[in-house]
Amino acid sequence: MIIKNSKIKNIIFDLGGVIIDIEPDAINKQLEKTGFFDFKKMKEPGFKSIIEQFELGIIKAKTFRKRVSDYLDLKVSDDVFNEIWNSMLYDIPERRIELVKQLKQHYHVYLLSNSNEIHYDLYVRDLQLRFGYHEFDNLFDKAFFSFDLHLSKPDPFIYEYILDHYDMNPQETLFIDDTLDNIVGAKKLGIQTCHVLTGSRIVDLFENGKLKDNVELNLTI
Repeated sequence: MIIKNSKIKNIIFDLGGVIIDIEPDAINKQLEKTGFFDFKKMKEPGFKSIIEQFELGIIKAKTFRKRVSDYLDLKVSDDVFNEIWNSMLYDIPERRIELVKQLKQHYHVYLLSNSNEIHYDLYVRDLQLRFGYHEFDNLFDKAFFSFDLHLSKPDPFIYEYILDHYDMNPQETLFIDDTLDNIVGAKKLGIQTCHVLTGSRIVDLFENGKLKDNVELNLTI
């Protein structure tokens, strides 16, 4: 089925890699400064399980720091741990804040992020200090975070939750994400998608607060 851009009523953005830029390797560089070099441990199922539990809000920041520190044998303070964990995040670009504001004049605009408590605190601090928004709900029509919903992408339940609770027609909804698995998960429910590659400019999809007519849906940029 071909969906015209004019039929889109809802736009759902991912956060990291779409609204803000990220550099996951920055965490490794910061860990090296503490004398840690055993990065194979961070690829083990046990370590990945700790990350997943934190992103789902099953464990809180205090427990997360302890489990990661024990697993990697790190000896750092809570503040240093948070600095290491947040080093992958860049500031929110002002041009993307302006884009969201423009789009809200024509669409319902949402945020859907697999994120965690420590990252969220940094995001909100930046949003408050630089742009005056106390919460992401003040910028978007609604912001959804995995640690708050206890659901994460690409689990179909997280997409179904948003579609059901906000009465969205998937064919009239565009989801923009930088992770292919998340895109595939959304497509299975009939949601229109755009897969964003590193270094792409999402602002190029839009003009005057609307999707450009010549931009294809379900594409990779």
